[in-house]
Amino acid sequence: MRCRPQQPTRRAQGGAAILTAMLTVVLVATLASTVLWQQWRGVEVEAAERSRTQSAWVLTGALDWARLILREDARKGGADHLGEPWAVPLEEARLSTFLAADRTDAQESDAAQEAFLSGQIVDLQSRLNVVNLVQDGKISEPSRLAFARLFELLNLPASELAAMAENLRLAQENRPEAGSNPAAPLWPQEADQLAWFGLSPRTVAMLRPYITILPVHTPVNLNTASAEVIYASVEAFDLAEAQRLVRSRDMTHLAALSDAVKAGGNAAAQFNEAQHSVTSRFFEVRGALRVEQTRVQEQSLVQRDGMNVTTLWRKRGVAQTTASLQ
Repeated sequence: MRCRPQQPTRRAQGGAAILTAMLTVVLVATLASTVLWQQWRGVEVEAAERSRTQSAWVLTGALDWARLILREDARKGGADHLGEPWAVPLEEARLSTFLAADRTDAQESDAAQEAFLSGQIVDLQSRLNVVNLVQDGKISEPSRLAFARLFELLNLPASELAAMAENLRLAQENRPEAGSNPAAPLWPQEADQLAWFGLSPRTVAMLRPYITILPVHTPVNLNTASAEVIYASVEAFDLAEAQRLVRSRDMTHLAALSDAVKAGGNAAAQFNEAQHSVTSRFFEVRGALRVEQTRVQEQSLVQRDGMNVTTLWRKRGVAQTTASLQ
């Protein structure tokens, strides 16, 4: 009997070989793409870490420069006002403009990337200090009245002010130097934490431009405060008189508290050193560095006592710019 060639078997074997080869190619391509992705990811992580480190150094340098400006201002003495160099904000400028003219080619290459620096020094004594509400374990009536006038001006609930003041009094009892009270909330460090003390998020947002939280009791600097803050801190003033004082001090700063009476135009207004001043000790330094779509922001609280300018805390965050979100 004559045997026929097994054509289907050979075709099946050939098809299996082609399929195996294709699977091998797919596997190799997958492994290669995985290795390339891991290498790309490593490069991106390294670049991000390098950018973060460089940003930190640049912002640290900006903070040191701000401290130097405040130190030189203290050397000159006199009142602190918005016409001084520290009060002029640094608008966003290309970082390469701050580098030396004789930089090397490598430095030229680094500076070629789109890096922009901006900054500002803010007088925190231009605001009402929340800490002033409590003194020696009791609610301070002059400070409570100032906050009440501010709440009324902004159309905020008076009940929230009462709750905040009482919770602050309890929180002071919980501070280490005053012993411990398990029922008391922790002492606030920033405005957002006032939501723990009875303020609604809307109230916190409305108060943010007019209040601050500083380590000690502080008076309001009439040379830098807004009309709303001056109105709140001077019982005899109406808002128009506070605005008049602001216009007057913007043309000629107040050298002493006695000048405030004339500038405000209200002889019944009383200014005292416990609530008002024309100098400041606490400032906030804001710095921002934008590199491509990433923006690194830093806020620092500095305290100036004479020629000594000390950094009390620093807070840094990274945000994506609008262009990267489109």
